[in-house]
Amino acid sequence: MSTTDGFRADWATKDFYAVLGVKKDATADEIKKAYRKLARANHPDSNPGDTAKHDKFKSVAEAYDVVGDPEKRAKYDEVRQLYGSGGFRTGFGGGGAPGGGGGGSFNLDDLLRDRAGAGGGFGDMFGDLFGGSRGRTQQPRPRKGADVETTATISFLDAIEGVTISLRLSSDAPCPDCSGTGGKPGTKPRICPECEGAGFIVSSAGGAFAINETCPVCGGRQLIYDEPCPTCHGTGRGLSARSIQARIPAGVKDGQRIRLRGKGAAGENGGPAGDLYVVVKVSAHRIFKRKGDNLTIDVPVSFDEAALGSEVKVPTLVNGPVTLKIPAGTPNGRTFRIRGKGAKKSDGTNGDLLATVEVQVPAVLDEPAREAVEAYRRATSGKPLRANLFDGSADEAR
Repeated sequence: MSTTDGFRADWATKDFYAVLGVKKDATADEIKKAYRKLARANHPDSNPGDTAKHDKFKSVAEAYDVVGDPEKRAKYDEVRQLYGSGGFRTGFGGGGAPGGGGGGSFNLDDLLRDRAGAGGGFGDMFGDLFGGSRGRTQQPRPRKGADVETTATISFLDAIEGVTISLRLSSDAPCPDCSGTGGKPGTKPRICPECEGAGFIVSSAGGAFAINETCPVCGGRQLIYDEPCPTCHGTGRGLSARSIQARIPAGVKDGQRIRLRGKGAAGENGGPAGDLYVVVKVSAHRIFKRKGDNLTIDVPVSFDEAALGSEVKVPTLVNGPVTLKIPAGTPNGRTFRIRGKGAKKSDGTNGDLLATVEVQVPAVLDEPAREAVEAYRRATSGKPLRANLFDGSADEAR
């Protein structure tokens, strides 16, 4: 659909007087009175959830924006008269040649495009009519609700397997007493005198430019109440306490931020709710630790198990113990990989369990054990372990 400076071509086919329920020769006061009555009856704040009245309110505001302005009204009447006489056709319908003849047609879309090089004519008239300093009435736009962030602490096991938790949230929401209108319950609103129900005011931006700003009196609501709501003090907002169920996926990491769409604060003017962000804190486990998608565990083994080799039972977090074969001569600190016993990955597979051997030295030996260790010492005394620490060390020190 063609547009020029805010003008919509289909406006030429709209009867704004009929929308307001007034005659074409109605006075300015009659038009204003009709607009205020219809705006009050169909305003979204007074009719929450009534789509038909919301649409009616938009049509009424659009009509008043044109015929409520003397200059725009005069040019609108001229356009309507030309359209009614068949003086031009629009790109979406209508017919007739200039002057009412049928031998050709005059396309409004082409007419508007000619404005850039014509420097006047109908293009300028339409631009002045629909693209003037006031601009079109702008309804309060739907606004997405605020995002909310909270923290949840879960166990190590729940982080590995996933869990559904209950969250108690407090967030910004429409005031429960006035339903977001800002007025004292039981009182009726009136059209804002500052913006005359437009919801915005026009301020100069320098030169020939002007910008629309939210009305400072009604805050864009277009209506005001003489008695503000005592609960929210006229703001229309309050706090909402609610409980929701949140699914924490398997494999979540400590400090990870999870986004839950549409679980944040309620939107405004029919806008969507914000999102909820849950920052997960994972409690430490007594035995297991985490390294990426792998789990780690320290496995104590005795000297003889490490020296002679053995098979030891190693616990896993979920599926019971597994048997780990320790080869003879295993040094302290060696790590063995047990595949598939770690945390859940994003692709649905599991990481591994990394088992690190810790050779234990007994703090106290009974007599038989001491005799056995002394016998081992005598048997290995000819193989000093630290000889290589001193080979050539005097020469290197010079």
